[in-house]
Amino acid sequence: MSIPEDFLKQLEQYSELSHREKEVFLEIFGLSKSRVNVAQELNISESNLGTCLTGIYKKFCITCNGPVKESRLREYLSKRYSQQKPSGDLTTDHLDDCIDTLVQEIRKQIKPYIKEKCGTMRVLDMPKPIELTGKQGIYTNVNILEAITGRRRLKVTELMQSCEHDNFERLGLSGVKQKRVSGLEVVQRHSKLMVLGKPGAGKTTFLKYLAMQCIEGRFQANRVPLFITLKDFAEAAKKPDILKFIVQLLSSCGVTHASTAVEKLLKQGKAFILLDGLDEVREEDTKRVLRQIREFSDLFHTNQFVITCRIAAKEYTYQSFTEVEMADFDEKQIAIFAQNWFELTDPVKSQRFIQKLKENKPIQELASSPLLLTLLCLVFGDSGDFPANRSELYQEGLDVLLKKWDAKRNIEREQVYKNLSLQRKEDLLSQIGLTTFEQKNYFFKQKTTEIYIADFIRNLRDADTDPEVLKLDSEAVLKSIEAQHGLLVERAKGIYSFSHLTFHEYFAAREIVANSAYKTLVKHLIEKRWREVFLLTAGMMRNADNLMHLIKSEIDGLISTDEQLQNLMRWVAKKSSLATVPYQLAEVRGIYLSLINSLILSKRSDFTELPRILAFDLALTGTSDSDFYKACEPTIIAIVTPALSFEIVVFFEEKKIRVDRRSSNTLFPNHFDSNLDFDLENDPRPELQILLENLKSQLPPSQNDSEAFEHWWKTDGQEWNEQLRTVMIEHCNIGHDWQINEAQQTLLQQYLYANKLLLECLNSECYVSWEVRQEIENTLLLPNEN
Repeated sequence: MSIPEDFLKQLEQYSELSHREKEVFLEIFGLSKSRVNVAQELNISESNLGTCLTGIYKKFCITCNGPVKESRLREYLSKRYSQQKPSGDLTTDHLDDCIDTLVQEIRKQIKPYIKEKCGTMRVLDMPKPIELTGKQGIYTNVNILEAITGRRRLKVTELMQSCEHDNFERLGLSGVKQKRVSGLEVVQRHSKLMVLGKPGAGKTTFLKYLAMQCIEGRFQANRVPLFITLKDFAEAAKKPDILKFIVQLLSSCGVTHASTAVEKLLKQGKAFILLDGLDEVREEDTKRVLRQIREFSDLFHTNQFVITCRIAAKEYTYQSFTEVEMADFDEKQIAIFAQNWFELTDPVKSQRFIQKLKENKPIQELASSPLLLTLLCLVFGDSGDFPANRSELYQEGLDVLLKKWDAKRNIEREQVYKNLSLQRKEDLLSQIGLTTFEQKNYFFKQKTTEIYIADFIRNLRDADTDPEVLKLDSEAVLKSIEAQHGLLVERAKGIYSFSHLTFHEYFAAREIVANSAYKTLVKHLIEKRWREVFLLTAGMMRNADNLMHLIKSEIDGLISTDEQLQNLMRWVAKKSSLATVPYQLAEVRGIYLSLINSLILSKRSDFTELPRILAFDLALTGTSDSDFYKACEPTIIAIVTPALSFEIVVFFEEKKIRVDRRSSNTLFPNHFDSNLDFDLENDPRPELQILLENLKSQLPPSQNDSEAFEHWWKTDGQEWNEQLRTVMIEHCNIGHDWQINEAQQTLLQQYLYANKLLLECLNSECYVSWEVRQEIENTLLLPNEN
């Protein structure tokens, strides 16, 4: 005969049994299992089982000898049960129904606590908590990497493949090409899960979301969610074990007979145990907490467990747990988060936010981190834009990672590099940043990084310069920077990089400013990968006059010895002096140079270039032949989608020169600011009008028919193009074939790029004196006359 567990647990003698004796007692006398089955199920030897039974018999004062002890105790228990049957007794036949009832009762009682603990989030400088789930919830579904990034066995050359090409695309959102899996799917698949992630990756938010989904009945509805902050557990009064801590938790939620209820839940595998922040446990509590988690999860292995921990905090390993990694947000997740964030206050602002991110790739990279994305939303929410001086925004992001994130949550971490102040940490990262950036090392080996760290800390006051000590200290510092701040991350086994290229560039610029290494910087003027470093350096300087002069001097030297390019610049200067539009000459020179550059780069057979260049020239010199360009327009749209070269767009947009953008995405340069009225009929060159009318009449009649145009182009197009070129050269002094060779073309591209970068610096929030600004703007794009 089986005796209900509830009755057995109410017996006075039961409370006196050890934990193992209780298990044996309930298995044999509550579930009527044989000794062999009990030994196998509890994974104990026959000898240990006999020892437990001896202790049980002693507590119940069973004094006879031999196997008869078990039957005597069973008779005693049966008699007690028949004489005093407790209310609410559960029989074995109805065990499942009773467990389900118990689960639902406890879920109902614990729901207010879960909603209070997990229903909202408040980080950084949020004025108030915001809902995590529901119609007004901020939560964005996360993805999981099932292969830990830092454990991949890849070489530096393999990691570099994504950034070794001429145009240098930025690392960031597309950097990780591993398969991503839905967070809920991964939890569903594994009963014991260790979720690792960088600081601010959203680990706690994910765990809160799991608790809310469970308590709302959308996920693991047949289990009771138990959300435990491991820091709170470790520092609880009287240092309870996990079982007692859960009992205390349920008791505080109003669960009666909490001890019995908890054991029943755990024994039947009805708990969804969420342990948050293993890395946040103080060093002195770590061993105890690790041991208890291991023992608890082994003992109650039929329950569902999820633990979160920073990816490089410690070498925590549980053999029975599957380790996965939180993936960075992709563009879709960023957009969803922003939409959720601004939905209540200003739905339109979310679209502006996303658009601004797309326009600024370095800031967009930071948005892949949920914590930094939250910071960006807070900043954008206040002003409707990002700071013009991006270095200020990046410094705020670094402050969050270096000090505010842990401080806000009252977390004290082990300071293996306690002699490094916040300033010194930034100095160290800056030194590593510039050294590796100069070497084009976006990924660097662990040993190399530790050498950089050792070189830095050996010069600190009271530093131990013993080589072995320095080696150990540098390794500890590297791991601490990764675990505590996430600014250096392990991209593959033994290979590190900065968490974002944006921060790599920021620290490189910071080191340049700290050492006034501006002459070294300008040597990299034409290397596109240094663009952001130039802009950040200019923004950090108290006065950027010296840097602007150095850049201007370097630019002028690029083409100073090439006579052909100097002739081109003389033509540009002369042509620009004839312009009648109310814009500065430097702006007009920029337009002409970009037009000619576009013509040089295009094929001579390109139908779109010459009409577009002529339209610009006529507009700049005070006339405009709308009819001629419109006659070419449908054919251009039908065959290609010509776009104004980027350099021209910069000159126009930076100086607020307005041109129309049509629905075809074509920029038509014959439409200027409406205040400018150009008319070819008043042109003092009537012969030009006649020649252009003649050229118009030669265009194919059905210009939207691409096949007809192709036939016309093959038979008459080349000749038509040369006629137009001749007209332009004779009457407008534009359209010449400058006979620029390939090396000169490259030099011209570099010259244009460098001037564009100089303009970007001047138009950023850097401080430049009015005199220097005027001097540079007045002498932009002029030939060298000395």
